[in-house]
Amino acid sequence: MNGPWDVWSDCTPDCAAHALPRVTAPRAARRGAAFAGAVRRALTDGARMADPVRLRAHAASLLDALGVRAEGPAALTAGDGPGTLVVVNHISWLDILALLAVEPVTVLAKREVGAWPVVGGLARRAGTHFIDRTSPRRLRHTVQEVSELLGSGRSVAVFPQATTWCTADRGAFRRATFQAALDAGAPVRPVTLDYTQQGLPSTVAAFCGEDTFAASLRRVLAARALTVRVTAHPLLTAADGCPDRRELARRAAHAVLGGRPEAGAVVRPETAAAVRRATPARTALRPAAALPDSPAAGPPLPGPGAAPPAPAPHPPAHV
Repeated sequence: MNGPWDVWSDCTPDCAAHALPRVTAPRAARRGAAFAGAVRRALTDGARMADPVRLRAHAASLLDALGVRAEGPAALTAGDGPGTLVVVNHISWLDILALLAVEPVTVLAKREVGAWPVVGGLARRAGTHFIDRTSPRRLRHTVQEVSELLGSGRSVAVFPQATTWCTADRGAFRRATFQAALDAGAPVRPVTLDYTQQGLPSTVAAFCGEDTFAASLRRVLAARALTVRVTAHPLLTAADGCPDRRELARRAAHAVLGGRPEAGAVVRPETAAAVRRATPARTALRPAAALPDSPAAGPPLPGPGAAPPAPAPHPPAHV
């Protein structure tokens, strides 16, 4: 139960499909063994895993073990002043690894993720910030917590769709966390994640509906030439004509979803009303200064054996 955040996607496990023939069973088994080893190394790192340099290296190592190639920009955050609210479409559990391999940021996740096998342990050690999505009364506190994180200089990554979709052009953005950026005077970085296999659009990484982690992991291990592309769009700030969370969420969704119509998401009427009651009224804004943008795309991310780029000056932390 997600409470006031409940959103239902019309995507199901049937949406997940290979765009290319699967790799051989022995190769998939070798990947599985490599992934298990990478997980063990990350878990035995303990609290040190949250160090930005180590976190980025572990994320890159986990992707490499799975046979997943990542392509993305040099950085996602603005660098100076308040942290950056990184808003991302949600397709797979691989999304978090892809983000952390680009730049270690605080990822906001629902409390239940902490109890998931494998992913939960990694998320806790990576500094994930867990929230309780079962009570409408908690929404106000969540917005405040995110605002305080941003105000302290820590960048936060959120998934405003509140559920997963099989492609990067589906769903709608919830607005609550955008208020946190406005309250903190923080810029918003829209980011699009999409998956391909040898350049062909692929849904094999999708983790939707009643899918299980084990089934999803088996598909990923068998996927041939799977690539996750991280595309960073220009920063959005209150100074750019986004005076409230409604407009900020609209423009971010337009950038992330490629300007396509929002479709397929269903929110229960009583849930939507609860969100409106729980969300704090718009506060006075402190216009954020214009900040330099990072490149929209860049070279492949460094492998586990390469020295990672210098991390952002803030420590990492983790809808």
